Amino acid sequence: MNKVALITGGSRGIGRGIAIELARVGYDCAVSYASNTAAADETKQHIESLGRRAVMIKADIASSDDRKRLVLEAVAGLGNIDLLVNNAGVAPSVRADILDASEESFDRLINTNLKGPYFLTQLVARRMIDQKTPGKIVNITSVSAYAASTNRGDYCVSKAGLAMMTQLYAARLAEHGINVYEIRPGVIETDMTGPVKAKYDDLIFNKDLTPIRRWGQPADVARAVVAIATDLLPFSTGEVINVDGGFHLRRL
Repeated sequence: MNKVALITGGSRGIGRGIAIELARVGYDCAVSYASNTAAADETKQHIESLGRRAVMIKADIASSDDRKRLVLEAVAGLGNIDLLVNNAGVAPSVRADILDASEESFDRLINTNLKGPYFLTQLVARRMIDQKTPGKIVNITSVSAYAASTNRGDYCVSKAGLAMMTQLYAARLAEHGINVYEIRPGVIETDMTGPVKAKYDDLIFNKDLTPIRRWGQPADVARAVVAIATDLLPFSTGEVINVDGGFHLRRL
């Protein structure tokens, strides 16, 4: 039986890149998406063109009922879950100074970026334990887990919480043979960064933001997931893998 990955937020961007690369190394993929059915269908076609099965599931990660249904439909369609990739996330609708930002925006980001993955991981971890086969969980965070952006504090807090969630589940699940990892992307060229492309072009190419002077691509993040998925890090858990062009380096 082929191994199965559940990837959240996989219709576009980083999530799609992860699903495609996992399919390339033999994983069948259950992919959740929020609303863009046409984009989800494109992801499905990519996966199936690589000879793998694909199940696309419309689900709101912030919803308890949707999370339960997502797991049930993934298992019904593909048989089990060997790898969970918590990738789904949203950015603030408006970048607002933390002195002006709204509770509505904060609640939206925390519910989708942190609460959703936290309790989806709980559901999937229980199923992995019941399966009695080693599993893997990957959380896609951001350099915003530690780099303060005062005009999107809600996003930073949600990603910092997801980083701690990685540590918590890594400590709890190791006894069951389930390793948990954090992949921390930097500036990745996706729809989410599209509105600030000019800003980051200037920072990357003119202001030396990163030692590796190019935009990151979804495939860069996806290859890190593949390293985990193909058992290249069996003696690591709770590990942070930076995919950020060297942004995390402190330089003089």
